[in-house]
Amino acid sequence: MTDAETWLVVGLGNPGPTYAGHRHNVGYLVNDELARRMGGSFRSHKTGRADVVEGRLGTPGLPSPRVVLARPRSYMNEVGGPVKALASFYKVAPTGIVVIHDELDIPFDTMRVKMGGGDNGHNGLKSLRSSLGTGDFYRVRVGIGRPPGRQDVADFVLSNYSSAERKVLAFQVDKAADAVECLIAEGLERTQQKFNS
Repeated sequence: MTDAETWLVVGLGNPGPTYAGHRHNVGYLVNDELARRMGGSFRSHKTGRADVVEGRLGTPGLPSPRVVLARPRSYMNEVGGPVKALASFYKVAPTGIVVIHDELDIPFDTMRVKMGGGDNGHNGLKSLRSSLGTGDFYRVRVGIGRPPGRQDVADFVLSNYSSAERKVLAFQVDKAADAVECLIAEGLERTQQKFNS
């Protein structure tokens, strides 16, 4: 477990109803589930560039750290600025940031949790690394798999889940939310043992 007094949990996605069901927006979906568990709803933050929910996550009765769930209002390739502004506002170091994002190189309905690493062509991660000056933040990498056939990667991530995928998506989102809670409560190693499929 880190000694972060406040955790900043960032769900990556693109704002607006057009993108809501896209694979690229799975970070938003996981943060929606975490907000539901915290009993809060997203409100505009005074930085004006993100919506946030503040509260505590974890088992009632046990000590639980303060958590800020964030949904940047910018498009994926510009999320770094809003996240840096929030990190500065809440005095959260990069090691207290958890980023939830879609991952092409992991099959659908699986996930991996890790600290640091490359961007792997992900524009959201690239923007974060650029703005924060480091890639050393936690990542909850939610698998979406590779596009079928010759479908362009950009078209694939900016398309809706298939009807078959939508049947299990809620379970995947739930499990990713569990992984975030575990990471904050029990640390990286324990979370990897439980969730890295």
